Amino acid sequence: MAACLVLVCSLVTVNAMAADTNSAESIKGRLGITGEIGFLVPADNDAVSTGIVVGRGHTDTGFIGGGGLIFGILDNFAAEFQITHTGFGTDTNTDFDTTNISLGAQYRYLNLPVKKLVPYVGAGVDILINGANNGLDVDTVAGIHVKAGVDYFVMRQLALTSELKGVIAPNADIKAGGGKVGEFDPDSFSMTFGVRYFFN
Repeated sequence: MAACLVLVCSLVTVNAMAADTNSAESIKGRLGITGEIGFLVPADNDAVSTGIVVGRGHTDTGFIGGGGLIFGILDNFAAEFQITHTGFGTDTNTDFDTTNISLGAQYRYLNLPVKKLVPYVGAGVDILINGANNGLDVDTVAGIHVKAGVDYFVMRQLALTSELKGVIAPNADIKAGGGKVGEFDPDSFSMTFGVRYFFN
């Protein structure tokens, strides 16, 4: 993320004088890369100790970070590929982590009074690769997501972005020694901030 911020500052410094301020245009045929960081609020989960469920643990808010690609299919529609990772603990001795590989689509709202601002909504499918500490295994599951966000273009090829995302998926089995000892609920809600750079 630090490297991304340095790159963004360099691009802004070098190109600010030549920037096209009316950047909320069609995304058709444009390819971009996104980097983001933020917070994730997970669902509460079974707390497991030495292979035994010791109660329903309150799950802490965790940090989330990642990135992805976006490609414009039509003027207002874009396809998006994204990978994020988060880790979070419980009020007992069980910590969880999730890597989310998602594929989805966005609908982007153009021609707003604020020309640099592009709100969007989206939805898609997710593969949730889950893990835990204490020698526990957690199954990988598939889910879906919905999201809403906004891009603010500081120049034609560079935008600051903020996004809200909710993920819903079935419970994953928590296993110890090959046997099921509990369940992990991968549902979550996240808010992220980042940068989006378009190559064309």
